[in-house]
Order: sequence, then structure tokens, then C-alpha cells
Amino acid sequence: MVSREGARNIVGIIGNVISFGLFLSPVPTFYKIAKKKDVEEFKPDPYIATVLNCMFWVFYGMPFVRPDSILVVTINSIGLVLELIYLSIFFTYARNNGWSLMVGIICDIFNIIMYTSPLTIMKKVITTKSVRYMPFYLSLTNFLNGSVWTAFALIKFDVYILVSNGLGAISGAVQLILYACYFRRTPKEDEDVVKPAVQLSATNAA
Repeated sequence: MVSREGARNIVGIIGNVISFGLFLSPVPTFYKIAKKKDVEEFKPDPYIATVLNCMFWVFYGMPFVRPDSILVVTINSIGLVLELIYLSIFFTYARNNGWSLMVGIICDIFNIIMYTSPLTIMKKVITTKSVRYMPFYLSLTNFLNGSVWTAFALIKFDVYILVSNGLGAISGAVQLILYACYFRRTPKEDEDVVKPAVQLSATNAA
């Protein structure tokens, strides 16, 4: 009788073979694009989505996230490489300036997520009046990075770089203001360690 782990590996290998076929399926399309040197009416959307999909599945299969998932990492790493090759071919022959709109929006979405991810921590800072869990250097570099790239976008106007990095600069500035307001109220870590010891000594003495 096949063990549970053995059955899992067998199904995983079959899944890898089928997924590999899925990742190879666009080859005729991109052969046609490369031969004609024109993308015609083909769209890059499925390949961009697959790149993101593979990236997250590779991360999911890492040992520190989901142990014993080497089959997930293997096939999605292969898929990621193939999809990036497809996109490179696509944008090499794309003549439509509209791609900058779509790719710019996608870049903005992820850049904004990166810059605004500390919002949950900012809420905690206001609630607890402590900046312990809001790293100062992350806030500082967020502000500096957003500011510099905002300036870059203004020199030769680029709305996509401007929007996300402008928000990043604002987010970083707010974080630094919160840090300045609550830094002195945040107890030092060594104080937290010493206080219970002092209280324990006082209790024993009583």
C-alpha cells in the first residue's frame, strides 16, 4: 500500500508534468511573434498574471513558509523563468504605447502596497503610544526613497513613478512624525527586562 507521503509525491510529480505543459503552451504563440516581429492583437495580461502567480507560489514553497514543498518550488521556478522570457519577447516586439499604461498601473499598485504596508503598525503606534514595532530605519528610508524618486519623476514628468513614490514620501513622513511624537514614551527593552526582576525582588523581601 502506498503511504500518504508517497501518494503526495506521485500526484505532485504528475502535477509538475501537467504544469510544465501549461507553461510551455505559449511557445507556438511566441514563435509566431518572434518570426513576424509583431505582437499583432495578442495581449500580455495572462503572462504578467502567471509571473505574479509563480512568484507567490515559489515563496509559499520555501522551507520557512511551507516545509516539504520542493515540488511546488521546482515547477513554479521553471514557470517563472519561462514567463519572463515570454514577456521579454512580447515587449521587444510590442509597438503599442498603451503597454506603459498597464505595466505602470501594476507597478504603482505594488509600490503603493509596499509603502503603505506600515499603516497597520502606525495604528498600533497610536493605540499603544509606543514605536517599538515600527522600525525607525525602515520609516526613514521609505521617506528618503519616496522623496528622491518623486523628484526624479518631476524632472522628466512620469505620472506612474510620481504617484506611488509621492504617496511613499507622504507615508514615510507620517511615520517619522509618529516616531518623533512617541519615541520618548516608548520604554527601552532593557527596562522591560529589569522591571519584573525589581518587582520580584521587592516581593521576596516582603
